[in-house]
Amino acid sequence: MEEFTLLPDLASRTFGGGVVFANDELFAAADHLVEPAAPVFAPKTFGLKGQVYDGWETRRRRTPGHDTAIIRLGAPGVVHGIDIDTAFFTGNFPPHASVDGTALQGYPDPIQLAEAHWVPLVSHSALAGDSRNLFNVDSRQRFTHVRLNIYPDGGVARLRVHGEVVPDPDLLPSVFDVAAAEHGGRIAGCSNMFYGHPQNLILPGLAGSMGDGWETSRRRDDGNDWVLVQLAVPSVIELADLDTSHFKGNAPGSATLRGIDARTGLLDEPGDWFELLPQVRLSPDTRHRFPIPAVPTATHVRLDIFPDGGMARLRLIGRPDAGVLRARYEAVT
Repeated sequence: MEEFTLLPDLASRTFGGGVVFANDELFAAADHLVEPAAPVFAPKTFGLKGQVYDGWETRRRRTPGHDTAIIRLGAPGVVHGIDIDTAFFTGNFPPHASVDGTALQGYPDPIQLAEAHWVPLVSHSALAGDSRNLFNVDSRQRFTHVRLNIYPDGGVARLRVHGEVVPDPDLLPSVFDVAAAEHGGRIAGCSNMFYGHPQNLILPGLAGSMGDGWETSRRRDDGNDWVLVQLAVPSVIELADLDTSHFKGNAPGSATLRGIDARTGLLDEPGDWFELLPQVRLSPDTRHRFPIPAVPTATHVRLDIFPDGGMARLRLIGRPDAGVLRARYEAVT
């Protein structure tokens, strides 16, 4: 598996991604392309237009040309790789595809998108059926939309656009959740993710269930579990939200938060870390909010839970370094 698949899916509905144009979707709606869940399939399940597919499927083309869908990225950013997933499409997958990207301000309509300047991200490439087709992307430009072209027609289950979130500073308040994946926060490490990936901690919205959070296996030693978050931008943390929603018999007993500025300190040097939140008791199935006293700027925050268990979300409301935020945006636009 390519390393880029560990990065967030910028096109996902989780971040607000959506299909804004498709020239044809007779057999199955293009909206399926950005669904966060893995595609599913029930054989011999027929609707009024044939076998039901969890993906985008166009009619059999009888004229020259190809089919196209345009996706608005929920989290604009730099694309590192693309996954064109043809799961369950066997005799009806496109033999070839390409992907382009563009960057536009505001909320362009299909006419404006048709007139935009598109940059090739994936060249005209062969696809395999019922497979994840992975393509590295070399461009380091920021994009807001991608265009999937399939040749000449057929079905694609999902389009994953993995990359680095780069928000527009003009669209952010002066204080926001600097750990959030939709703003560029990312998981930099963790001790254990047996039941749930720590990436869930920083996803948008409230957790829908216990399976929508981070959960470790049961510890049988004297240690504790932890997760390390790289903030979207160096920031001064002002408020922490430690959410154990849905975790009832398996919430951590307590937790701490520590920060570090990795530009001047070392992540593996204990003396370079500073306290954000002393060890506090956590209740099951509860959103806990804690004000953070004035502390130095942090680039990373470590959440330690004692001794183990599950967390639904981690929110770190902070005041970002506006200069760094602006420079990062301008470097890729």
